[in-house]
Amino acid sequence: MTVYLGIDDTDTQESRGTGRLARSIADELSSEYTILGVTRHQLFVHDEIPYTSHNSAAVIHIDCNGNGSLQKIYQRAREMMLSDFIVGSDPGICIATSDTVTPPVVAFGWSAKNTVLTQEDARHHAKNCGITLEGLGGTNGGIIGALAGVGLAASGEDGRFVQRGRSRMMTGSRSIEELLASGIDQIMTRDREPVPDGLVEIRKFPKPALVNGKAVLYVTGTDGHYQDLVVG
Repeated sequence: MTVYLGIDDTDTQESRGTGRLARSIADELSSEYTILGVTRHQLFVHDEIPYTSHNSAAVIHIDCNGNGSLQKIYQRAREMMLSDFIVGSDPGICIATSDTVTPPVVAFGWSAKNTVLTQEDARHHAKNCGITLEGLGGTNGGIIGALAGVGLAASGEDGRFVQRGRSRMMTGSRSIEELLASGIDQIMTRDREPVPDGLVEIRKFPKPALVNGKAVLYVTGTDGHYQDLVVG
């Protein structure tokens, strides 16, 4: 069973970002659960939407076997968010299993990429699907992005991984074999041509896109020499 834990609006201009907090939560949970990755999802940038810098949500993908795991994961993440609350932020948290992320929730996520939505919209969808959604301070505005992120992550077709296996350790020039062994599922060009071998120059760390439920690293280049691309 895949569990999606979404968080949003946990930061301010001067603080650590939501992505960093998500990775910290993932590291804490990894002692008991299998972390499949952490994805970043870009949402609508609009004057009517208060956001810190880029208006992106973070989602932790977790593999677990049920047996009360959902509540335990939620409570631990909630505790960490409350203990790391930053004055001026408006954090929201959402947790759902793959079978509760219905098409309307996925559609809500896609709408959040180009439409101004409300907390009422988010609470309505969460209640209808039995999804846990909660604001943890400030205006609680982060519940919109938290639910949207979960919907987008569950779609398997949006965002990019900011943590996946050992991929963040893959810096500098790395072989295709090393990158695949680190947790990246596929490496291909923007034309969707698979790259079977060669070296990839990594700018900072790989940020594979979430495509068809897989971590796909896009690259550009020829003759066995490539540069990573950030897509999603």
